[in-house]
Amino acid sequence: MATVSLATPDNTSLTKDTIRSRVWEHIERHDLANFPRPVHNRIPNFKGAARAGARISHLPEFTWTSTVKVNPDKPQEEVRFRVLEGGKDLLVPTPRLRTGLFNRMTTGGGNPSRQHLKMLASRKGIDNHSQPIPLDTKLTIDMVVIGSVAVDRKGHRIGKGEGFADLEFALANECHQNAVSEATVVVTTVHECQVFEELPEKLFTPHDVPVDIILTPSEVIRVEQRLPKPKGIIWSLLTREKLKQVNLLQEIRRKHSRLGRNVTLKNE
Repeated sequence: MATVSLATPDNTSLTKDTIRSRVWEHIERHDLANFPRPVHNRIPNFKGAARAGARISHLPEFTWTSTVKVNPDKPQEEVRFRVLEGGKDLLVPTPRLRTGLFNRMTTGGGNPSRQHLKMLASRKGIDNHSQPIPLDTKLTIDMVVIGSVAVDRKGHRIGKGEGFADLEFALANECHQNAVSEATVVVTTVHECQVFEELPEKLFTPHDVPVDIILTPSEVIRVEQRLPKPKGIIWSLLTREKLKQVNLLQEIRRKHSRLGRNVTLKNE
């Protein structure tokens, strides 16, 4: 299988954007993705995503989970189905965090059919059958499943560049009575070509969510020495633009300001 080259001319420093572009171009050039195409600026819906997603059911960590948060992208649809099939509590992000943090998927009670659970796991199901969770509700999220553009075997992760997965994790530390912690298991599903031995350490900051387990269509990769997870919001890494996009951030910033914390934003 062809691999993604990260070699740069004249020893030019790699950036996250460069790595994203190389991965997207490789996936397109080798026809490794399903709809939607092209994959640029997306979490790629890689071929074999369902096989990778199905592996989650066989993880020992998955068997004891009660609550799992999964991103809403197409390549993680099989994961969402497996969470629902396992009778677990499925949380998805509130769209672009406009009105809250998490929505809970509702099955409608009874004994839902496999077909119904498949529908609920789809984007249509998320849009029509998930309900916002009030921010004062206590949650304990056992596992977080996120999409990625690139990961390495040390646990570093690069997303599509909007920062929502990192922000959701940081906000979960602040809301729902500390819904996530260092013990929360973070899993990603990716194509084999999206996995690197090692990405440049200098590209990553304390706000980047690392992964503990990587599922591909052909293997389960466990990070031997897990990286520390974000402890909360790092205001100095947030822009004024991002603050304006997410109302919840504005509320938490006011709260932190009242508590005397430094809430200075990036480049201010």
